[in-house]
Amino acid sequence: MITVTCAIIRNDENEVLVVRRGEESDHPFKWEFPGGKINPGETAEECIIREINEELSIGIVICNSLDPVNYDYGHKQVSLIPFVCDTLDDLPFLSEHIAFKWVSAEDLKKVDFSEADIIVAENYLLAVNRISHQSEVARQPAQHAVDDEDLKSMIDRMVSMKEAGWVATSAIDNPAIFNKLLEFSFSSDKKLAFRSSWILSKVCDRYPEIIYPGIPAIIDILDSLDNESVQRLFLRIISFSDLKRIQGKYHGTLAEHCFTALRSAESAIAIKAYSMEILYKLALLYPGLANELAASINMLQGEGSAGVIARGRIILKKLAEISGEH
Repeated sequence: MITVTCAIIRNDENEVLVVRRGEESDHPFKWEFPGGKINPGETAEECIIREINEELSIGIVICNSLDPVNYDYGHKQVSLIPFVCDTLDDLPFLSEHIAFKWVSAEDLKKVDFSEADIIVAENYLLAVNRISHQSEVARQPAQHAVDDEDLKSMIDRMVSMKEAGWVATSAIDNPAIFNKLLEFSFSSDKKLAFRSSWILSKVCDRYPEIIYPGIPAIIDILDSLDNESVQRLFLRIISFSDLKRIQGKYHGTLAEHCFTALRSAESAIAIKAYSMEILYKLALLYPGLANELAASINMLQGEGSAGVIARGRIILKKLAEISGEH
């Protein structure tokens, strides 16, 4: 039995990335979810992040996992471990496949997958479409207290945007749920923290006003966060916020954190992208930051990430406009 991983990678439109195998492969011209074999001493999570970087040159954030799929092809038996992931990159660089495309969830049934990938797609669709028996959390009265364990349990089982939407809607109506999501986002339990901050970002998409009282606490904790996924989502929330509404004493801390993230070779693609956007907004308030930001972005141009390079060029054009005005 060969143990392999695969990634169900979603973009901002909630489309899923599928890739096509070449003529000389085991399954010529079939489509599949990207991934590969687990190396000795490697965890499944480490494997999928490595494989996606090697095969597609994009960064991913693991959101969830599905049950393994065991399949006997006759000439080989595989145990396929699927991970549900998000990415900021829309343009993968193919090194092992001949084509890629983004497919809506409902169109996954039309894709000519390899047999094991058919089962993965079906399981993903079941997970996306299931109705959680705990969805009553989303219907609680506005000021109703929320049970910590019930909310944690629902967050732990969550995989679909629909379920995240239920909790996000309830958090807008119920301050107790919003406060719990913010509290859970700071948790040392990385899975709980990521999913809570993911829902928190959905809340902020719908009702941006709700997050402003919590932004100072978020900025204070950024440097000590060892959860890259949560950091990514916190920076996303801040990047969509009006920084003029945040006390000036936090601007310096935020700028220092974002410059450090932007210059670090260890920072994920999404973290660099959101840091650039935040620093651009700060440069609108403090024009003296513009030259430092432009220099930092220019240093990134050889990194090879299409997502970072494209966003960097957009920011450089905006910075040029700032310079022209001063």
